[in-house]
Amino acid sequence: MEDGCSILAKKDCIPCKGGVPPLKGVELDALRRQLGNGWNVVNEHHLEKTYAFPDFQTALDFTNKVGAIAEHEGHHPDIYLAWGKVGVTLWTHKIDGLTESDFVLAAKVELAKA
Repeated sequence: MEDGCSILAKKDCIPCKGGVPPLKGVELDALRRQLGNGWNVVNEHHLEKTYAFPDFQTALDFTNKVGAIAEHEGHHPDIYLAWGKVGVTLWTHKIDGLTESDFVLAAKVELAKA
């Protein structure tokens, strides 16, 4: 049986054209629970998670994987690379908040770490 993160990861990011409200409340919380894996929803505005690695090279390799996923999906996170860690922050800039596509991309990033 698949977990919620795997189900989200099978979806595609859908470009936001604007004019839609960002996710809030119950709908937002349901997607957060489905994603799981330590992702944080900050102020109902963005998703963030920091991954730990044993060295810089491994962190860089993961950053490059995330970049490739982002390009493929046409949805681009903020990525912070440092020795032994990578921070990923996601939100939909067009509406200055969260959409389902942010959770989809987060799930794809999560599976890239596995």
